[in-house]
Amino acid sequence: MLAAALTGFATGLSLILAIGAQNAFVLRQGLLRAHVLPLVLLCALSDAVLIAAGVAGFGAAVQLVPALPAIFSGLGAAFLAAYGALRLRAAWRGEDVLALGGTSKGLWPTLAAGAAFTWLNPHVYLDTLALVGAVSTRFDGWALKAAYGVGAATASFAFFFALGFGARLLAPLMQSRTAWRILDLVIALTMWALAASLLRALFA
Repeated sequence: MLAAALTGFATGLSLILAIGAQNAFVLRQGLLRAHVLPLVLLCALSDAVLIAAGVAGFGAAVQLVPALPAIFSGLGAAFLAAYGALRLRAAWRGEDVLALGGTSKGLWPTLAAGAAFTWLNPHVYLDTLALVGAVSTRFDGWALKAAYGVGAATASFAFFFALGFGARLLAPLMQSRTAWRILDLVIALTMWALAASLLRALFA
């Protein structure tokens, strides 16, 4: 069971390490020190639910409804493009600066954005329902599958907590308006690149 759990942890961590819209948003909130715990819990618990679904075999839903990837790609691209535009505007205006206590939207808008980055991202379904679910098939029996799933979910919790709370180490670098402009610009470009990749896949 330990081997299954370690396999799940390694699989989950390797998939989540890629820089994406969700990670960029968590990093930004971590730098602001605003609503970090609720946000990282939302992201990690969402991953855990999807991982459980993947291990349980719900990845077959894509085969039953072939239009699902296209639907998620379209919704995800629209959301990423809009959020990228907001961050570009913030970079242009230089609105953000890390002050003591930080500045951020309220708790519920922050959680709503975090949920959108998670559940409107087609790649999260590919990673959790398809890839994590596919690797789980090498383990026989629900005990080993459960250990594998727990390992993968633990990787998500470890990563998001490290990203959200570890971002504070960057706080001294983020005291200037220029640094925030650069961060917002990088986030905007990341969002648009991801949106473009989704659209390319959609119309390929």
